[in-house]
Amino acid sequence: MDFTQLVAQRYSVRKYAERPVEPEKIQAVLEAGRLAPTAKNLQPQRIHVIQSPEALAKIREAVHCAFNAPTVLICCGDVTKGWVNPYTQFNHTETDVAIVTCHMMLKATELGLGTLWVGLFDPQKVSDTFELPEQEIPFALLLLGYAADDAAPASAHSVRKPLSETVSWL
Repeated sequence: MDFTQLVAQRYSVRKYAERPVEPEKIQAVLEAGRLAPTAKNLQPQRIHVIQSPEALAKIREAVHCAFNAPTVLICCGDVTKGWVNPYTQFNHTETDVAIVTCHMMLKATELGLGTLWVGLFDPQKVSDTFELPEQEIPFALLLLGYAADDAAPASAHSVRKPLSETVSWL
């Protein structure tokens, strides 16, 4: 499948089959994240793989949007390692983590896995639950797994604004 087909096919999976994700697929997803570009190639991302029954129970307790996914990636950034724009003082760590997460999400789709990018969670609660270092901020959770047979995209999934509303030619 080409890239346009891949991004059109991907949707937010909110119901997962009770099937574990194979280790080689998780490695391929993580590798796609490793290859993602980051500002000045500083690579401030820190990814925590949640798969054990104990860790999954913890994440499901801490986050109400875990949807029983068999694998959850806590996508963090070490804010002491991110590039800071000298003109704006903007720290690009969160942007870098977003790019890494997007690469992993698309690789997962290519491998036949369903994903959900979760932003609705309390980062401090996740940090405390997993005793993450203070400088490591959870910016996203990426749920991974096989979509349940009856999983389907949300009704608004394919609703997109026309380019004329989101793009201008200067």
